[in-house]
Amino acid sequence: MADDRVLTIGRVFRATPEELFDAFADPAQIVHWWGPEGAHVPDCAFDLRVGGQWATTMRHGDGSEFHVSGVYAVIERPRRIAFTWAWRQADGSRGHETLVDIAIAPDPAGAKLTLTQQSFATAEHRDNHRIGWESSFVDLDRFLARKTRA
Repeated sequence: MADDRVLTIGRVFRATPEELFDAFADPAQIVHWWGPEGAHVPDCAFDLRVGGQWATTMRHGDGSEFHVSGVYAVIERPRRIAFTWAWRQADGSRGHETLVDIAIAPDPAGAKLTLTQQSFATAEHRDNHRIGWESSFVDLDRFLARKTRA
């Protein structure tokens, strides 16, 4: 039986492993695809080193903002990046923390990304993150395609 507190998503992108890794590591690239479709990132900070902190603000079309932050746990360019993840709560505190682990491997069509995020407080939180990541990956795919055409 699968653990309902673990999210795993696999997807192949038309990019090299290095390009895909950099899309997660370079703030100048992250702002172009991070967050569900229709969201944009007006504010972000990344200290890309093990133990370094990161934070983003995602603003949706209705003006609502969501703040998320964490700490880098693993950085192994171009094959793996892992970081903690917690949403900022209304009182300014950090909510339940999960670990996002992104593995990147060469694939005949480009690079295969396997995202594992765990451990969620509930299956509903896991499912909401699946929707968010899958939507973000649509934007990531578009961003990478534009980069290769440029």
